[in-house]
Amino acid sequence: MTHPMLTLLRQAKFMTSAPRLSACPPNIGYEVAFAGRSNAGKSSAINALTNQRQLARASKTPGRTQLLNYFSLDEERRLVDLPGYGYAAVPLAVKEAWQKELENYLIKRDSLQGLIVLMDIRHPLQKYDEMLLNWAQKRNLRVHILLTKADKLNRSPALAALQSMQKQLKAKNIVATVQLFSALRRMGLEDAAQVLGEWLNYPPATVEDVNTPDELAIAATDITPIA
Repeated sequence: MTHPMLTLLRQAKFMTSAPRLSACPPNIGYEVAFAGRSNAGKSSAINALTNQRQLARASKTPGRTQLLNYFSLDEERRLVDLPGYGYAAVPLAVKEAWQKELENYLIKRDSLQGLIVLMDIRHPLQKYDEMLLNWAQKRNLRVHILLTKADKLNRSPALAALQSMQKQLKAKNIVATVQLFSALRRMGLEDAAQVLGEWLNYPPATVEDVNTPDELAIAATDITPIA
């Protein structure tokens, strides 16, 4: 059965682009941000989840466009595509300015419910990835990691990479959940939608939902919490 969140994601529409935190939409409702290194497959992941080919567009010059791109799902819920980071061709001053703006966004955006961090499964947990995870940790912000381009590896190496990531996060005392993902093969869409549904409160929780702790304990097999 298709997760209801996938149906809502297909309704995603471009909302606005904000060059800085002060230009973002009103700080109300629920939003989830997508972040990752340039070329980590962020735009492809958003397009796969929303089942739209060109909703999120990758810059022809990775790292140059420093905008927060907003996509509305309904009146209360939004996705945010954060600029890619870590691209070598970007001047140092631009990198530092964006790092400060990103930190401000993560700390001050009350409507932000969680952070989806995308990492190429072949090159995970780079310097800027770890910096981002540490910022999220300071704010007690929920983090879910998509190990993208999982189709580039056979199943056994891919699972080994997943387990290695879990061990590294545990060793660094970083709390996050992790899964394999491939936009090309449409792998991991349901698991990612489940996380987004929980964070965006969709479908909205009922009184019965709130009072059933057994249901809250259910975890997807490919989404392993790191304590």
